[in-house]
Amino acid sequence: MSFTAKDVQSLREKTGVGMMDCKKALVSSDGDMEKAIEFLREKGLAAATKKAGRIATEGVVSAYYDEEKQIGVIVEVNSETDFVAKNVDFQNFVQSVAKTIAETNPKDVETLYNEKLSGNDRTVLENLQDRILSIGENIKIRRFVRNEGIVSIYIHGGGSVGVMVNFDTDSAAAATDAFKVMGKDVAMQIAAMSPQHLNKNSVPADVLEYEKGIIAAQLKEDPKMASKPQNVLDGIIAGKIAKELKEMCLAEQQFVKNNDLTVEQYVESVAKELDTKITVTGFVRFAKGEGLEKREDNFADEVACMIK
Repeated sequence: MSFTAKDVQSLREKTGVGMMDCKKALVSSDGDMEKAIEFLREKGLAAATKKAGRIATEGVVSAYYDEEKQIGVIVEVNSETDFVAKNVDFQNFVQSVAKTIAETNPKDVETLYNEKLSGNDRTVLENLQDRILSIGENIKIRRFVRNEGIVSIYIHGGGSVGVMVNFDTDSAAAATDAFKVMGKDVAMQIAAMSPQHLNKNSVPADVLEYEKGIIAAQLKEDPKMASKPQNVLDGIIAGKIAKELKEMCLAEQQFVKNNDLTVEQYVESVAKELDTKITVTGFVRFAKGEGLEKREDNFADEVACMIK
């Protein structure tokens, strides 16, 4: 069976694979489109397996919110280079992955791989393998969080940091411009200040005890504190803990855009303006590649290897 340039282009549009690979697939399958797609899928799997061991710490954090159904998603998809993260096809794939998570509610990444990609008749894994083949880098869906309810999302720096904040309020208030501005402000606060906890009441007891132990050890090493009675030392420890909580906890942090208010006070001021109640009930902050071992390549050596 013969094929034309239009067939090559059609195969490329269906799979996202490069023109030369599409041509090879059609040659191998004697022009049969379905067999060519299967050929590329198999080749994509081989490419994915071959590249699976390569370090991928770049990529993007992306988010999606279905305001009508009130379902929010934040997801991190990693690539090997920042250059790929700027690829439009890669970004569209990540957004489709986020929509798939919203629509199918998978329990984990492995379950997600077997779901049909949103707006596509093939699985997330098959589409991922296509991207690996066409882009030529290892790509991994690392993690995601899906929440139901009223949320605000914020993506910083083209996907370097992503935040999703959950609120408890009524739908009418959530639809207002004032709420949307406030929600974005709170999300931006989280992106910039990296709070570890929602409020001081949500800090685990063992974390508090650990911090107290650190401060107590520091005071013990300070000669100026040697003669202080225990009740005075306890007061100093309590004061230092209170100061740390203001940095660790979102509600107690100074609001970046107005240092006269805490974040909690800012949210309350907007709730008062809208004559309703608004409570921040949780948040997720993803920083691209955090906790992953970064690749440390010598650029000159890498270029030399490519030339060879």
